Amino acid sequence: MKGSNGYAVFFYPQALEALGDAIKPYLQDNPGGPHVVCREIDTAGAFVEMTMSAVTAEAEEVTLDLLVPTSMVRMIVSSQQSGSFGFRPHLPVAPEPADAPAKDAGEADAPAT
Repeated sequence: MKGSNGYAVFFYPQALEALGDAIKPYLQDNPGGPHVVCREIDTAGAFVEMTMSAVTAEAEEVTLDLLVPTSMVRMIVSSQQSGSFGFRPHLPVAPEPADAPAKDAGEADAPAT
């Protein structure tokens, strides 16, 4: 995942054993262990859906979707490079004037016109 945006999906050892040779073409290895690198991931439902890009023997780019049962996934690591994540200074919020009427807990702000 050197510098690229995406996800690394790590599996339990028993999952790798159960998946056997079928998972091997998609695995990469590093000191953290074997994992699948993908650019998108969907963890909703009984399966984890991993979307990845590949190149065929004919040098054609293809998109692959790999689905595995959620129970096989040990950890997902994100390498998204986004400026909106992490620690950053927050702008101070101006206090409401002391003479402003108190709002009820369920009352929403009226849209400005």
